[in-house]
Amino acid sequence: MTSTLPSSPLVFKPSPRGKSFTNLEKWLLRQMGKAIADYNMIGAGDTVMVCVSGGKDSFTLLSCLLALRERAPVDFRIVAMNLNQRQPGFPEDVLPAYFEEIGVEYRIVTEDTYSIVKNKIPEGKTTCSLCSRLRRGIIYRTAREIGATRIALGHHRDDTLETLFLNMFFGGKIKAMPPKLRSDDGQHIVIRPLAYCSEADIARYARAKAFPIIPCNLCGSLESSQRRQIKAMLQEWDRHHPGRIESLATSLRNVVPSHLGDSRLFDFIGLEHA
Repeated sequence: MTSTLPSSPLVFKPSPRGKSFTNLEKWLLRQMGKAIADYNMIGAGDTVMVCVSGGKDSFTLLSCLLALRERAPVDFRIVAMNLNQRQPGFPEDVLPAYFEEIGVEYRIVTEDTYSIVKNKIPEGKTTCSLCSRLRRGIIYRTAREIGATRIALGHHRDDTLETLFLNMFFGGKIKAMPPKLRSDDGQHIVIRPLAYCSEADIARYARAKAFPIIPCNLCGSLESSQRRQIKAMLQEWDRHHPGRIESLATSLRNVVPSHLGDSRLFDFIGLEHA
């Protein structure tokens, strides 16, 4: 499939902090367009199922994809999808009303994963891992039902870097969130069009757009202590070392296997004199 926009050079520039909303929106759309083009995320005739949780990231993803579709040289279908996990207090009317207001096709899926998570995870322990696995299975099933060729998630640049350091510090792996992923069974393509966008810019955009944000109270919105540590570390770097985060993000696309140590990626054993 052909991508919607021409490929971009390997350059990450600082975001236009303090600029007008119009400039911010243009910046986000440009960064999203780069990511879509660089990884051939969306092509002509694709059906993109956009997973909308009710948080700032997924609202921004949907809003920017709809805006980008208006100017894209190819046509593709967008279907917003929300998973109602039956957590207490979840406002079931908010997202359907919003989807209808903006005129986007949507699917609401209701599955009581809340009870499963609460029954299996001891009180005080993080529920994110099990919750994520349950959600993934439902998302893949729904994608098959609506004929989606792409599943779009709202993970952004900061999510990717946090995951990279989590895996290095606590998992002994150099591994992050790829902008484009094929599911293990080979049936689904997952894309992250916000891969080049910073969380700070997304938060500013969400505030300006006044999205009807729905807090995740499945686990009290508590992140694991390890992820909180990584997030705080990256935020401190961003404050005291301007440009470091952009450089880290660029490094994910400039991997040199011969200068690491994984023999599965480079033949160190067979390396001899020329």
